[in-house]
Amino acid sequence: MIRWVLMVVLVVGALPPSSESLRFEVRSGDTKCISEDINSNSMTRGTYHVVNPNEDQAQPLPYSHTLNVKVTSTHGYIIQWAKGVKKGEFVFTAAEQGDYTACFTASDHSPLITVTVDFEWRTSVLFKDWVNIARKGKVDEMELELRKMYDTVNSIHEEMFYFRKREVEMEVLTQETTNKMVWLSLVSLFLGLSVAGIQFCYLKTFFEKRKLV
Repeated sequence: MIRWVLMVVLVVGALPPSSESLRFEVRSGDTKCISEDINSNSMTRGTYHVVNPNEDQAQPLPYSHTLNVKVTSTHGYIIQWAKGVKKGEFVFTAAEQGDYTACFTASDHSPLITVTVDFEWRTSVLFKDWVNIARKGKVDEMELELRKMYDTVNSIHEEMFYFRKREVEMEVLTQETTNKMVWLSLVSLFLGLSVAGIQFCYLKTFFEKRKLV
């Protein structure tokens, strides 16, 4: 049992986490969008807040540093829309696999300012609040770690099948593209030879009429 747990820890530790945490800047009136490829039935949570540029001086966040946030599904349906906010979050379960997008627009301001945003996007196992689960379930530390490992392994297993599916789709797309390129090359070659043949016949007829050959 201990050996199996150690193997799981090594495997999980070697894999990158399924989350995206970053800081970026947006100028007044501009929009910056971030997309995440999420598997179907996966839970996801995003948190964001505007960074206070005067934090070192212990001053409050300027009123002009606000965001308009729009989260859309893979087909463009709006999941969340927030206007003039300084921080917030979104939580949803992906109905289908695809790219989900979060767009941040800095509110218009004159003169132009730059707003810095802290954004974290978590999906699948990393979304779970294991501290509250431990409190509610009254489980000990070892059992909690085993539950986390079990859910992580299941998530990795699902991701492996998902990436395998995408790999097959890419292989099919590559094969179809190759076949189309082959047919296009054959058609181009046929048209080139046809044009060359027509030109040859025309020149031959022209020279014969002029009695040059």
